[in-house]
Amino acid sequence: MNARFLRRSAALIFALGLITACSDQPQTDTDTPDTVDPRYTLVDPNASDATRALQRNLWSLTGEALLFGHQDSLAYGVTWFADPLRSDVHDVTGAFPAVYGWELGNLALGHEQNLDGVNFANMQEWIRTGFRQGSIITLGWHMTSPVTGEDAWVRQPTVEHIIPGGAHHDALKAYLDTLADFVRTLTFEDDVGQEQLIPIIFRPWHEHNGDWFWWGKGHVSERDFITLWRFTVNYLRDEKGLNNLLYAFSPDRSRTDLANFEQDYFYAYPGDDYVDILGFDNYWDLGHASNTTPTEQQMADFVQSLDALGRIAAERQKLTALTEAGQDTLTDANFYTERFLPGFLATDNTRRMVYTLVWRNANRDKEERDHFYAPYPDHPAAADFVDFYEHPFTRFNDGLPPLYQ
Repeated sequence: MNARFLRRSAALIFALGLITACSDQPQTDTDTPDTVDPRYTLVDPNASDATRALQRNLWSLTGEALLFGHQDSLAYGVTWFADPLRSDVHDVTGAFPAVYGWELGNLALGHEQNLDGVNFANMQEWIRTGFRQGSIITLGWHMTSPVTGEDAWVRQPTVEHIIPGGAHHDALKAYLDTLADFVRTLTFEDDVGQEQLIPIIFRPWHEHNGDWFWWGKGHVSERDFITLWRFTVNYLRDEKGLNNLLYAFSPDRSRTDLANFEQDYFYAYPGDDYVDILGFDNYWDLGHASNTTPTEQQMADFVQSLDALGRIAAERQKLTALTEAGQDTLTDANFYTERFLPGFLATDNTRRMVYTLVWRNANRDKEERDHFYAPYPDHPAAADFVDFYEHPFTRFNDGLPPLYQ
């Protein structure tokens, strides 16, 4: 009996369990998930049925499984570009990711391609494909500055000029309009023939505690960043009517002191009413080139960071995830089973990470460099990645229960 068969069997048992639970405990008009359990409270009280289902099912998986995600997985790989229904992850394991990450950089400029050369029209179709597979879709945005037109890495004060009252506030709204237009094309037909928007985990203004983006610490006051976040949510939810978004907050590990984790993590936090998922971006503890700490200490720090995040997520009754992570070029051949997975299995709190997303596999010919986070066929880490895939705690696409029901 192979691993994929076991995963499909587990998914069926999960689905049957949901059906039984629903039949044993029927809900009334006044007995909604929001009133029964505060975990199910969403930033958008009018969230679509499919979006609510996604959140509920992620809660059901919390502590039971780690969903594996990969950035740009269907768009290109180390040795190929835009092949039909292909992924380096699938080439190695025979399964697609449980979570797909996509990037909106350059969308607001009207470009046909994003900043990594992915055609936006193709991206929209790949998002639909991922959803039809039953996987989760996440969107990030290295937004061009609405003030200068320069890329996300321009280090100068910008936010004060684009929040309400700022001279370039209308430019921010116009940029957000392009996101709304993009998302409105991402639809599916539900069981009763009604068109719905595909649920999306949106991760705006990520790594804001670092200084490398124009919205980062040092270029914006804490108060103005909170204003920017809240305006973004209010505008997309209330003005543009996007009822399919879950909002993920994701500071960066390299600017987080583990001895003062909670204080540092919640720098410029917009409040529980504006966040659905407590995320964290951590390359630092996984072999980042600039981290000279010995490997064993990095591994201990990785566990400590996940444990602290899991604890505060439990206290606030929030979903939590490692929203960006990985080791560039996988210099450790056993990275996935000996360094990455053990961090998630270490404690009850670390097991609360319901998904992780590793970064992209750049196309070697186009970018003239090696830059990848999932192994490709014949890479020394490929066999270890298969072991990671087959571990009972990990889930790829073929091990998912129905997430949108």
